[in-house]
Amino acid sequence: MDTRLAFLRTVEPFAFLPDEVLAGVVELLEEVKYPQKTLLYQQDATKLRHLDIVVEGAYDTFFLDSEQRQRLPEVYGAGTCYGGMSILLNKKRSLRTVVARAGTRVLQLPRRDFRALCLAYEPFFQYFTHRFGQRMLDDEYAHFVKPASPPEENFLVADQLFSRRIDSLEVRPIVAAPASTPIFQVARRMGTAKVSCLFVTDESGDNLVGYCTDITLRDAVVAKCLDATRPVGEVAATPLVSIPSAAYVHEAILLMFQTKTRYLLVEREGRYVGFLSRNKLLSDLAQSPFMFIQAVKLAQSTRELKRRWDMVPDMVNQLLTRGVRPEIVNQVISTVADTIALKVIEHVLEAHGPAPARFAFMVLGSEGRQEQTLVTDQDNAIIYEDKANEQRELVRAYFLRFAEAVSDELNHIGLHYCTGGFMAKNPKWTHSLSHWKRNYQAWIRESVPETVMQFATFFDCRHLYGDAALVQELQAFVRDELQAGKSERFLFFLAKNALQYEPPLTFFRGFRTFAQEGQQVFDLKKAMTPIVDLVRVYALQRQVPGTNTGERLARLRELGVFKEREYEELLQAYYYLMGMRLKKQARQLISDRRAATNYLDPKTLTQVEQVTLKEIFKVIGDFQVKIKVAFTKAL
Repeated sequence: MDTRLAFLRTVEPFAFLPDEVLAGVVELLEEVKYPQKTLLYQQDATKLRHLDIVVEGAYDTFFLDSEQRQRLPEVYGAGTCYGGMSILLNKKRSLRTVVARAGTRVLQLPRRDFRALCLAYEPFFQYFTHRFGQRMLDDEYAHFVKPASPPEENFLVADQLFSRRIDSLEVRPIVAAPASTPIFQVARRMGTAKVSCLFVTDESGDNLVGYCTDITLRDAVVAKCLDATRPVGEVAATPLVSIPSAAYVHEAILLMFQTKTRYLLVEREGRYVGFLSRNKLLSDLAQSPFMFIQAVKLAQSTRELKRRWDMVPDMVNQLLTRGVRPEIVNQVISTVADTIALKVIEHVLEAHGPAPARFAFMVLGSEGRQEQTLVTDQDNAIIYEDKANEQRELVRAYFLRFAEAVSDELNHIGLHYCTGGFMAKNPKWTHSLSHWKRNYQAWIRESVPETVMQFATFFDCRHLYGDAALVQELQAFVRDELQAGKSERFLFFLAKNALQYEPPLTFFRGFRTFAQEGQQVFDLKKAMTPIVDLVRVYALQRQVPGTNTGERLARLRELGVFKEREYEELLQAYYYLMGMRLKKQARQLISDRRAATNYLDPKTLTQVEQVTLKEIFKVIGDFQVKIKVAFTKAL
């Protein structure tokens, strides 16, 4: 007993207790030995029944993140206590995972007696609470300790947002006037009808040719002191944007943000039946991802844009938790990224002055396909109109400065530089329209495996800002090149590219992995790549417009390239992998507070998930065989 008492006097919290109390405490202690390495407690799961006082050996303690990696390791050696903070401040559950080293000997004080000491002796109690407070000043420690709370509803709306069709909404009736109507009469009609948008027709009244809004009247009439007796056709805005009444509500809102229109015509059986107002829809969806997008649109500074982008993982996590489909989550991420890029482009244009030529800013790769994840970087390029020889260098110099400023600001916000250099700030990817045509012509007509592999991302380009006609002309040129009978070699190498990444399965249907940071993993992005590449090949061969993988698949099914079962299998495989990838990335960023990756350790999956993945990889393998036969018979 004397030996235990002498030892206890050296243990810091017990040094606060009088000797007569310590003598009583010694009577309560039970000695436990661990001859072998032993897992004692699991973080936030194991309930502690006693305070452990290490006499010999040591406790190895740590937090485990979602990938079972050890974080903030700490050794509790001889003369230290473990469990006090857990009992007092974590509902008796162990704050950390604890492993006793071989040969460790501890004295255990029952939980009830430990609490009695805390109530009776303030300095003893304060030792544990003060220590906990100090530890919580460490941001990473505090992150792992804080109790898991249910997902907040900040970005969410009722499930019907993603299942409700426009047909079920009350659309506003179309108020229209011929283009020859005086502006003041149009304003009166809008006031009488209590609408903020009037549609303009041709003289026959049968065809809509534009629209006039409150903003039109303010900016194009009042601000310019325009004669209000002039015909409204002179100030009518274009283009008109419409959507089928069978579309979903979320599709309507995304279309509004993508086209920057506030009013959307609703079409049913070839005729317009009314229109939707963006403000009205957003007010009805007051707590939705689309209000978040609206907040991004209204951001006034780079700092605010960065803060909004940092919030995206939380939004993605909440959407996935509520069962929103991965393809919709992709669109939400892409729309947020697009909105940020548009804000940055407008800001840089304002700082650099008007562009010296018509131009278009286009996005490529996953952004071009609207399939962005939380591991995303910049993939973009600039096309500008051809100018006379004496202006070429000045025009090019402007756009290179402009591109660098845009790219730098996006990188600061969190949309990082492309490691492969596929950015407009790279002089290789800012060119005149004629130069871009020569690029594509060379890639198609003078194909070699290396260039096809390297530049495949340029066949997933999408207009984002500027003169869309430039991108449309380039895309028409590419279609003509593909039809010119000189694209067989190009498609051959593109198909071969789709065969480069084999599904990560061994011959015996196990997962083929590689070592990464102490784990055996496979790359989820590379596992999905064959589907993207496969669908792109068929889409280019069959002149399918658009870039989104799901939309390309649907169109290829309509053309008979894929049977219904093949289409369903590929679509489900792709978006199952996408959902798994998004969930993992969100978990890494939110729960683990570490950079997101595309690596997945199959040991972290449930048995059902492992079986499902193996079936998906088999589907991908089968389709690779199909493309091998269709495009690369000689392989």
